[in-house]
Amino acid sequence: MARSSTRPTSRDVAQAAGVSQAAVSLVLGDKWRGRVSETTAERVREAARDLGYRPNLAARNLRLGHTRTVLLVVPALTTEFFAGVYTGAARVAADHGFGVVLYPSPEGIGPARDPFASAQAALDGVIASSMAADALTAIRGDQLPLVMLDSDPSGSLGAATVNLDIADGIRQVATHLLDLGHRRFLHLAADVPSWTFEVRARELAAQLDAVPGTTVRTAHAPISIDGALTATEVALATPGPRPTALVCDDDKLAAGAYKAVRRLGLRIPDDISVTGLDDLGLATAIDPELTTVRLDAELFGERGMEALLAVLEGRTPQAGDIPVELVVRGSTAPPSTP
Repeated sequence: MARSSTRPTSRDVAQAAGVSQAAVSLVLGDKWRGRVSETTAERVREAARDLGYRPNLAARNLRLGHTRTVLLVVPALTTEFFAGVYTGAARVAADHGFGVVLYPSPEGIGPARDPFASAQAALDGVIASSMAADALTAIRGDQLPLVMLDSDPSGSLGAATVNLDIADGIRQVATHLLDLGHRRFLHLAADVPSWTFEVRARELAAQLDAVPGTTVRTAHAPISIDGALTATEVALATPGPRPTALVCDDDKLAAGAYKAVRRLGLRIPDDISVTGLDDLGLATAIDPELTTVRLDAELFGERGMEALLAVLEGRTPQAGDIPVELVVRGSTAPPSTP
């Protein structure tokens, strides 16, 4: 029999799945746990997908007084990291009948153009990176249910915070380089006023201070390849013993550092070891491939969305930072000189 051209209803889904309409409502409203079996829930979801069923959100919103729309505030979309954060957040949101709207800052810092005449009227909640926190006041997002990413839990604007274990990532980098025998370090730090970068600087200093005979200098650079190139050239040309290890706050800075090192006639890792942080696609596109810390951007976005759903439902979000992993590649080796 030909499928009707009319929009499928919850009754159609119930019939296809062999369940009641009440069960369909429980499953698609994500209130099924403890009331229907997981097998039944999956059967309902599969029937809804096969039929192309979409809840009538407009009618539901009139009943509930919500738009089921979340704003994701990120500093920029110029790297795949925040694209991954969006992908993870949108996946969880879709599973719960929510949509995600992106609010990027075109320059990477400060507020972008307000996408809503009134964010509070159009949104149920906000997920925001601390790197883009300045944008929140521009859209009054700090007055909505808010989850902060990469934010100091003790001073966060949000009802909840979700963090990657960046401090542990830096500990893994420092341990790796110290074990190789490095004692003269250059920290290429992101010139961005953000908690996540403060953590990197503080943790690196703490790890290196604990080892006698270790020195660290800091050079600040905007998060761009050209900015990193210039800052690294200046830092390495400074009189005194040359650093044997260059710790970069992210992979884009490391790519700029690579160019500076080569312009100065030095080799990686023979003359200087280089590390990054993020494990972006470019980490394996540069030569030698970059030793860096892998951050699971999609899981980060998923956890952010799950935390916001918990806040909206009055539940306590999942605790604990998201683990990170050092990936050792060809850009690090023992120093050639003591």
